[in-house]
Amino acid sequence: MSDKETNPSQEKSVEVLPMQKRRIFGTDGIRSRANSYPMTAEMVLKLGRAAGVVLRKKEYRSTVVIGKDPRLSGYMFESALRAGFTSMGIHCLQVGTLPTPAVAFMTRALRADAGVVISASHNPYHDNGIKFFDPNGMKLPDSMELEIERILFGNEMDQHQPGPMEIGRATNIEDAPGRYIEFCKNSFPKSLRLNGLRVVVDCANGAAYQVAPRVFWELGAEVISIGNEPDGLNINNGYGSLYPERMRAKVSETRADIGVAFDGDADRLLVCDEKGRLLDGDHVLAMCALAMKRNDTLRGGGVVATVMSNLGLERFLNRHGLELIRTQVGDRYVLEYMIGNGYNLGGEQSGHMIFLDHNTTGDGIVSALKVLELMASNQKPLSALTSGMEIVPQILKNVVIAADSDPLSSVQVTGAIARAEAALKGSGRVLIRKSGTEPKIRVMMEGDSLNKIQELVDEVCQAIQDSSSGDSIDG
Repeated sequence: MSDKETNPSQEKSVEVLPMQKRRIFGTDGIRSRANSYPMTAEMVLKLGRAAGVVLRKKEYRSTVVIGKDPRLSGYMFESALRAGFTSMGIHCLQVGTLPTPAVAFMTRALRADAGVVISASHNPYHDNGIKFFDPNGMKLPDSMELEIERILFGNEMDQHQPGPMEIGRATNIEDAPGRYIEFCKNSFPKSLRLNGLRVVVDCANGAAYQVAPRVFWELGAEVISIGNEPDGLNINNGYGSLYPERMRAKVSETRADIGVAFDGDADRLLVCDEKGRLLDGDHVLAMCALAMKRNDTLRGGGVVATVMSNLGLERFLNRHGLELIRTQVGDRYVLEYMIGNGYNLGGEQSGHMIFLDHNTTGDGIVSALKVLELMASNQKPLSALTSGMEIVPQILKNVVIAADSDPLSSVQVTGAIARAEAALKGSGRVLIRKSGTEPKIRVMMEGDSLNKIQELVDEVCQAIQDSSSGDSIDG
């Protein structure tokens, strides 16, 4: 791993070894432009067949839950996956347009052998992707994804094809949205209601457009919905957690108590308080960790986050006797550490929060309910609940490099990084990492002085650029 970071308060950091070389799977499933390799109808049909070989059980008829977000290409890939799975004797349980965490829940609830989500999350409509869950609603282990790839690109698939009497069936699960709504409501204390709270709900014209407003309304809130008219092409377009300005404006316009914004598949949450201040995943983790500690429901003695979480979160937790565990970027690594080490709260700065007592993946609606629970139980505005969490200035820049270059081994670059680490020792962090998906070096620094870290970031970025034939830097 090419990460380098200072460790000003000796927080625990977890290093995960690089994954075995993959052909189509990434750290969060498969994703690309729709109708371009590997997200073509032909390839997805073959993927369904290959996954069917791996998932098929001899002792009983295997089942797979299939859900999707509302982007246009989802219908094509849903049909292709269904054809692939059923051709290998797998029954398909189709839940339609639902958030990613809803598919994880339904996979468990229906005792299925796997769950599949057709979504490109926060990407524009022209992209799409596929994510798999195991029977427990966890992301498939690397070993199973690699086995699916082996079958997909091998020559043995036809050997496993069943006869005409063993072809699978496809069934629509009509009550899936209602089941998930009740699941979300059950994460909220039965002794509380949201009466008197005005909530702006931005659904990003994505998978939560039906269920999210109903959850908050059924719990008593006055709901003002935006971004809830998907047409297949407008997902994540100017609405949702990537574009929170409309949510902030609507909170101000309607004098709402809170705004909540999801991404396209609703596993990510961004919050806006009554004053219009944006709160990211670090803020939510901070206030929820403190509340869970006070009511003795926090396990592990701290929070699991990634190397990207702000130093302000770490300082806040430390002041309250809690620790911060950092993993590499990716919610799957956060979840793996949580499960393996007895933690029940974790997440990413970007808004993926995992409340393991309720769901096995990031769940934007459940996360929003946890924030609303604090407001309802404390009878305080959201701004008062986050007053102790101070974000440390943070700068992230990406340096484009030549595909075959390795600037991190350059003496000029290592020297610039060492100088930055020395300058911020005890008062900040340095994180330099190579992107796993693009020819870029990501340079992140944070510290108490914005001017100081700006100078240090510029120096390191320039050293990387000079050591590579790359030609651009972006923030």
